[in-house]
Amino acid sequence: MHRMTQTDFAALGLSEPILRALAARNYTTPTPIQARTIPHLLQGRDLLGIAQTGTGKTAAFALPMLQLLTKSNLRPRPRMPRSLVLAPTRELATQIADSFEAYGKHLHQRVAIVFGGVGQSPQVQALQRGVDVLVATPGRLLDLMQQRHCELGDLEILVLDEADRMLDMGFLPDVRRILQRIPPQRHSLLFSATMPTDITQLANSLLRDPLRVEVTPPAATADRIEQSVHFVKRDKKRDLLVELLSDPQFVRTLVFTRTKHGADRVAKSLSKAGIEAHAIHGNKSQGARERALDGFRDGSAPVLVATDIAARGIDVPEITHVVNFDLPNVPESYVHRIGRTARAGRDGIAISFCDETEQEYLRDIEKLIRKRIPVAGKQAGGGRPAPTEIPRPQATPAKQPVAADAARGGNPWQDRRDDEATDDKAAAAQPAPAPRAVPDRFRPTPRRAPGPYEPDPRQRAPRPEGPPKPRHERQRRSGGRPAMPFAVDPEVRRERDAEHRRPQPQGPAHGHGHGGGRPQGPRHGHGGHHGGGRRGAQGHRG
Repeated sequence: MHRMTQTDFAALGLSEPILRALAARNYTTPTPIQARTIPHLLQGRDLLGIAQTGTGKTAAFALPMLQLLTKSNLRPRPRMPRSLVLAPTRELATQIADSFEAYGKHLHQRVAIVFGGVGQSPQVQALQRGVDVLVATPGRLLDLMQQRHCELGDLEILVLDEADRMLDMGFLPDVRRILQRIPPQRHSLLFSATMPTDITQLANSLLRDPLRVEVTPPAATADRIEQSVHFVKRDKKRDLLVELLSDPQFVRTLVFTRTKHGADRVAKSLSKAGIEAHAIHGNKSQGARERALDGFRDGSAPVLVATDIAARGIDVPEITHVVNFDLPNVPESYVHRIGRTARAGRDGIAISFCDETEQEYLRDIEKLIRKRIPVAGKQAGGGRPAPTEIPRPQATPAKQPVAADAARGGNPWQDRRDDEATDDKAAAAQPAPAPRAVPDRFRPTPRRAPGPYEPDPRQRAPRPEGPPKPRHERQRRSGGRPAMPFAVDPEVRRERDAEHRRPQPQGPAHGHGHGGGRPQGPRHGHGGHHGGGRRGAQGHRG
């Protein structure tokens, strides 16, 4: 890998307006990823950056992007941004947009941000005016593209930030749909803390002859972070957290929980203990999340309780402590969590709580970071507790149920607690309750003794021999009435039909029709008042 020896931003080839903006923020020395990427990005090289959070990768792509966009000197067309930065969360997108605004305040580049959870009208209006830099989350951007509010035909630069986190959050299908609508000739950059198989395949399809810059080994923790672990019972975690946060050294603390409801419970318990704390997670509205972050930044709420996904966009350099209230079940998340502290050259402290159910998570984390985390608290002198083993069921001989078991309802799997021994003895001394009387209609019919065959009277009697009876004479099963009491015998019906089909005597051509038969005379014959035929009825009236 190429190694840079520059010690300031001026030696990296950045323009004077950008150097003035950096000097206003007291940025004088570039971080390793900035020193190794900015010169190559200014030359239009694609980049694959493997770096953990807090290494300065936002400035590593924002500074050369602003300079390249200013150099081309093109005016953005409505609804067609010139560059795009995709981020997994709204907090991270907001942080990136703020960085572009700060670094490019002397360059007059238009920056817009697009994310979900808020109304889209201001975002649509910003895109309509024309955007040089668009920072967006995949879901809302794809929604606006489907509504024809945004098109990517003029895209010059594409950046995928926190690609591994987008994979974890399920955004990769949306990212692939977006990539299908961008021009093939573009400048592409991809940043990720880890490189799973899906991200490697995405990088191979997206980047062309990229420069690979790996600042630290994958999933390695920062050396400036002091790590420790407290072995504590699950129901004692909140008490230990209140005890630690009472120390004035905990100036700005970020507490991680595994679930959203757990974050709310921890924040509520801290507030009851007199410690100002706010919770931030996916169920919070955008306004509540912004208020919580503002209070955390200005120090009015020194404790922020967050989940893994919500904390991806928290970039506060003054975080002094990170507390893992719940150990993550994914070891890589531990690296991202503690990376929230020790940023911008500062030191930090990471404290983890480990209860009796999380020892396996701790072993996976230590295997990933390739080091043992020192034990703190009361367990420091006695070492680590022995790993908790899951009890396995053992085959035991069957035993006769005692009266206490009968008192518990005859359930052999019901646990018996030690503090209920007295109740069991009292129950054993009492006689077993008498069985309830069962009515005769619910009792099963006793089985007949084996012997010669005898027909069961409950079974249906066999059919009598001989030809079956006509249907109108068959009896119903439930009663003695015929199935069709007013039916006519089929033989009688056939004789009647034959009688009607017999030929009738022919009458005169113009004679009058008489009753009983159909007249065969002409159509204009006179139908008598006794005529029974249809044609006779159409004659002249007499």
